[in-house]
Amino acid sequence: MQIINSFETMQHICRQHKKEGKSIGFVPTMGFLHAGHASLLAISAHQNQITVLSIFVNPTQFNQSSDYEHYPIDIEHDLVIAQKNQVDYVFIPQKNELYADEYVYQVQEQKNSFLLEGEFRPGHFTGVLTIVLKLLNIVSPDKLYLGEKDYQQYCLIKGMVEAFFLPIEIIACSTIREADGLAMSSRNVRLKPEERRRAPIFYKALLAKTCEEARNLLINNDFKVDYIIDLDHRRYGAVWLGETRLIDNVELTVSEHSIPKNLVKEL
Repeated sequence: MQIINSFETMQHICRQHKKEGKSIGFVPTMGFLHAGHASLLAISAHQNQITVLSIFVNPTQFNQSSDYEHYPIDIEHDLVIAQKNQVDYVFIPQKNELYADEYVYQVQEQKNSFLLEGEFRPGHFTGVLTIVLKLLNIVSPDKLYLGEKDYQQYCLIKGMVEAFFLPIEIIACSTIREADGLAMSSRNVRLKPEERRRAPIFYKALLAKTCEEARNLLINNDFKVDYIIDLDHRRYGAVWLGETRLIDNVELTVSEHSIPKNLVKEL
């Protein structure tokens, strides 16, 4: 496993592998890896000859500077997980290289990025799409692996790849959960012990029969609810537990859930 910091070096290496006919799988992350990330890496290693992991805490997708500054970082821990899951290259780029233009050039989606997370985090998806496009241009992977926990993000990245005719296959991987149902997330470490004990109620609420039932269950357990919405046969939720914001989603079946017609639209 090699650690690469220069985008030019990473780009050169990937081009050489592609010339040799080797397939490249790519898993972009902000680090502080957990079992969810490990599952993406393992699938990539199984399906490709080369797996590239990127670790970069992207400043342009944070709405609050304090959230960016306190994002957990543990590179040594990340490298152990990468090694265990047969990663070939860990790309840890520098901010001044990736944003040499000082964020003058941006990728903006003009429709679905304003829903759900986009409504509560203005500009978030512009930062996400911009950095992902930069990384894809550097790595030029055959396959890109994304977790379904951030399903709206997956849909937007998939749409961007299709809109710009990038020859990349997008692989959606199932959400990995703790034994009590809580979706694994790097932010979970910010939960206080008592909050962590209550956190699984979020997943339980998403499985309720209606959004109203879900919202009531959360409010009655001292969650602050940003949204609980059924959209295109999937229930999305975002809540606050203390000072930590959690997002999650579950797939719905039409036979079991009634979805308002005005909300049925493709992300």
